[in-house]
Amino acid sequence: MTGGAERSAGWGELLQPRYLASIITLCLGVALFAFNEFFISTALPTAVEELGGAALLSWAFTLYLVFAIIGGLVAANLKQRFGARNTLLAAATVFVAGTVLATCATDMMQVLGGRLLQGAGEGIVAALCYALIPELFPSRLVPKVFGAEAIVWAMAAFSGPLVAGGLTEHFSWRAAFFVSIPAAAIFIALVLAIVPRGVSGSGQVSPIPFARLAAAGAGILMISLSGIAGGAAFMASLLAGAAVVLVAVVCLDRRSANPVLPGAAFTVRKALGTGLWVILLMPLAQAAGSVFLVYSLQHLWRLGPTAAGALSAVMAISWSLSAIGVATLRSLALRNRIMLMGPVLLLAGLAAVMIAIATGTLWLVLPGQVMIGAGFGISWGTLSQLMMDVSTDAERDRTSAMLPTLQSAGYAIGAAVFGLVANIMGFGAAASEATMRNAMLLVFATGCAVAATAVLFALRTARLARTEAKF
Repeated sequence: MTGGAERSAGWGELLQPRYLASIITLCLGVALFAFNEFFISTALPTAVEELGGAALLSWAFTLYLVFAIIGGLVAANLKQRFGARNTLLAAATVFVAGTVLATCATDMMQVLGGRLLQGAGEGIVAALCYALIPELFPSRLVPKVFGAEAIVWAMAAFSGPLVAGGLTEHFSWRAAFFVSIPAAAIFIALVLAIVPRGVSGSGQVSPIPFARLAAAGAGILMISLSGIAGGAAFMASLLAGAAVVLVAVVCLDRRSANPVLPGAAFTVRKALGTGLWVILLMPLAQAAGSVFLVYSLQHLWRLGPTAAGALSAVMAISWSLSAIGVATLRSLALRNRIMLMGPVLLLAGLAAVMIAIATGTLWLVLPGQVMIGAGFGISWGTLSQLMMDVSTDAERDRTSAMLPTLQSAGYAIGAAVFGLVANIMGFGAAASEATMRNAMLLVFATGCAVAATAVLFALRTARLARTEAKF
């Protein structure tokens, strides 16, 4: 699609009968992912107290993440092989099976098995919900679809912990786990009613590249394990090993006749390649705040959990409101220009938090969080749409499925990298306030450096997209 000639439709068209059921289906698929994460993270500590196995707590998140990313990587192949409808039904069934196993678990090993299945199912569902957007909706409605999904994330961010906490406190942690099952059942019913049997990828069906998927999973696992490893040297070794493995996977995938990634993924000569770098680097940079902001607020400014959590949630509010605002703009050319400010606002927001930590100026955290959230909100949907537009028809499924997968990978890599940075600076429970402050300064300075790199890639993406007549 090109420049200013393309204009988005109003919200009313998205809510017409022709599209209403489709948008509900996709938003429910996103909701399964979003709410389940908040439900599990809130209820899991209580489950550990009852079942034992506290040492395995981090594995419940690690296994989920690894298999969600693997599921996202294989989603396009499965869609091409079995069709979107059958793949979504199978993935949702796997998710339900994992939820049932975790809900009925009698020990932590069963919880881990359930989380593994949940991750695999949700990774595929999330990826295909992105891949179906250009197939179920005309391009003029795509911004509204991303705006609707932003509303879902905002609802999950606020009501998820509250609902899960209430269920856990007044009933059981199992009730918080179980609540995802009826939502998944509704999703399955909507898929049966809405997704056509013929919605599938184009071209010859390729075999599933199990070796490359296993290697990619091993690389992500090494990244996740580095976050819980003892000692900076061991953490650095795991991260370096993961980098080698993942780079090798990308190189092998480019030479393969059966690729998992789009052909231009991570190159600097195509808008798709540089745009995917932005998709990866923005959440990687923001992981500095998602991992350490609440802890910093509690230990550097002595805020209580409620106040610290509220300041942290400002980012989600800003993201959702700005995404909805951008979705109302009818001019694609205007949305594209605004998109370029996203990484810039992310950089400015992280810099504001860094200055707040350096000077002890608490009020700076608020505008910092607003800018970080707005940076994602004004750019994420438009950038995602651009990535779909600059892809060839044969690769659009792989590109669309990569978007949520790269987002998850960015947060995982960021959490590990910033954990290593903090560890090197002596961060820990016994660290003095001065040591903690210095560690957080370096963490957020590193986040700023990553965000600055995202700014450069975003500018290059715009230049390359103009040459491809897509911007």
